[in-house]
Amino acid sequence: MSRLPETPPVDSVALYRRLLGFVRPYAGVFAVAVLAMVVVAATEAALPAIMKPILDGTFVERDPKWITLIPLLLIGLFTVRGLATFAGTYCTQYVGSRVVLDLRQRMFDNLVRLPASYYERHASGNLISRVTYDAAQVTTAATDAVTIIVKDGVSIIALLAVLLWLDWMLTLVVLAMAPLIAWIVKAVSRRLRAASLSAQRTMGDITHVLQESIDNHKVVKVFGGQQAERSRFFEVANRMRRFTMKQVVAAAANVPVVQLIAALAVSFVVYIAAERAMQDRTTVGAFVSFVTAMLLLTSPLKRLTSINEYLQKGLAAAQTVFEVIDTQPEPDEGREDAGRLTGALAFDAVSFRYPGAEEDRPPALQSITFAMSPGETVALVGLSGSGKTTLANLIPRFHAPSSGRLLFDGRDGAGFTLASLRRNVALVSQEVTLFNDTIAANIAYGAMADAPRQAIEAAARAAGAHGFIMALPHGYDTEVGENGLRLSGGQRQRLAIARAFLKNAPILVLDEATSALDNESERQVQRALEELMRGRSTLVIAHRLSTIERADRILVLEQGRIVESGTHAELLAREGTYALLHRQHPVGASEPWPAG
Repeated sequence: MSRLPETPPVDSVALYRRLLGFVRPYAGVFAVAVLAMVVVAATEAALPAIMKPILDGTFVERDPKWITLIPLLLIGLFTVRGLATFAGTYCTQYVGSRVVLDLRQRMFDNLVRLPASYYERHASGNLISRVTYDAAQVTTAATDAVTIIVKDGVSIIALLAVLLWLDWMLTLVVLAMAPLIAWIVKAVSRRLRAASLSAQRTMGDITHVLQESIDNHKVVKVFGGQQAERSRFFEVANRMRRFTMKQVVAAAANVPVVQLIAALAVSFVVYIAAERAMQDRTTVGAFVSFVTAMLLLTSPLKRLTSINEYLQKGLAAAQTVFEVIDTQPEPDEGREDAGRLTGALAFDAVSFRYPGAEEDRPPALQSITFAMSPGETVALVGLSGSGKTTLANLIPRFHAPSSGRLLFDGRDGAGFTLASLRRNVALVSQEVTLFNDTIAANIAYGAMADAPRQAIEAAARAAGAHGFIMALPHGYDTEVGENGLRLSGGQRQRLAIARAFLKNAPILVLDEATSALDNESERQVQRALEELMRGRSTLVIAHRLSTIERADRILVLEQGRIVESGTHAELLAREGTYALLHRQHPVGASEPWPAG
């Protein structure tokens, strides 16, 4: 299973500062949330402050003024507190949801610009998990943690102020426990961060296993892979459970230890205050106010120590999210607009080695040199692993040559912008990609989205697809399902050909475009391809023998090198590699070229 690389922890302060940068555009709403939380905290501290006049003024002194005023004060206090709580919660969630949206959008914006080599190294399930799961975890650190810290921090300060006002000597006992609590929180933070990072990586593995099992459900059923998939899923799900329990243990141990320390301090304070009350050195109101403030102090203290768990989860998630955002997109250093090319293409001593490949192994392509004239058809043949698809991937610059040049109309393709170069290239491969949208939207995809319906239908007619499209319930407005699963293989392939017709690019790459089709579908698609190839420079990879025989030139590849070049007749006459492959080929022009 391909996994994303391990992500070591980074500086928390720098990470948090960067995360808060995503909150900055919503600073006004966030300020309202913080202000509301301050009001909530202040009203919480006001409750023990008014306990003394409530008890002493009503039950002890029986002052009529307090008997009338206290109920009004309580109603006003809780009304203000309720409104502030609502405003704070709404504003916090609004900012949090916007931050998650912005992060997901930034991640996706970069994902669609990442080089092909990035997707070759990383499992798609792990990337999906980062966009969906990790980004959602960030809100706990970006907004929730800040508002809780503000609210409970202000509550603690206000309650301490009340305690100091009531009895400063006893308050010093409360403050004595702070250094010990800080040390416990710091120790737990390290363990929570490490466990959170591991859990997030494992969540990516769960997504990956799920995606593979769902996408390949037919293979799983036919080959009896249910038990193997169950075992594989249980292994990653159980690993996730173990990391989750590590987080639970760290978080669960943190709170009761802190509460125990606080309880010891509270017990000591209550004992001393009770002694003073018995000696008439304090009033009932002052005693109850002090104990109430002490008890109220434990709740924000508990939340502040608990928030560390969510803060560390959020920072761990932010770390993996920023890794995707910071990954360099595919290089696009060209400054020239290619314009409309004629289709003249030349490989000039091109070699290519995949990133990360071992240096002692030969490169995937070695000193490839050949040229194509406008409108010429060149076929690539060779056994599996000979470098055919790698060579084709260099044309739209999915990969850049390690050495050598690709010339388009005599100009170095490295000087073209990626967008302008790719406007001149159309690709039809064995693995047809369709999106869960209408047939019309799949033909007029991407930059062609504004194409008129007449042009879309013309492209479908040229691809031999109009007939089956009109037989569908909603014609061109029919939804094709996930990757076109509601269509047959031949129908999906003809839609891909229609897409290429609509693009009308001068350079066409056919990568085993009919190898997975039955004979009848292959004949229909073949006719469409022959129409598509007319007037275009076409590179055909391991296509049907009938197409190879009709190619203007055939290049035979072995281990990344061109070992033979010529027409079908010329290569047969040489009695070389091509002739050997041809003799091994089954009789019948419609049969596919051997894969290896």
